[in-house]
Amino acid sequence: MRDVEINKQPVELYKILKFEGLTGSGAEAKTAVAEGMVRVNGQVETQKRKKIVAGDVIEFASEKLRITFPE
Repeated sequence: MRDVEINKQPVELYKILKFEGLTGSGAEAKTAVAEGMVRVNGQVETQKRKKIVAGDVIEFASEKLRITFPE
């Protein structure tokens, strides 16, 4: 599992996939989410703009990301 620190909360799910290099573009990230290929906290997530906050765990393509926020 890899920790990903965000500097503002919340962040839209597709943006995290794009910025962390898990997809080649925002469009690819949105498609992956819409097709049910992404899990958030163990549940399949199909909302592209799902608000992600510290403590959430995202799973996609054998990658697992834990979202953190500096205190």
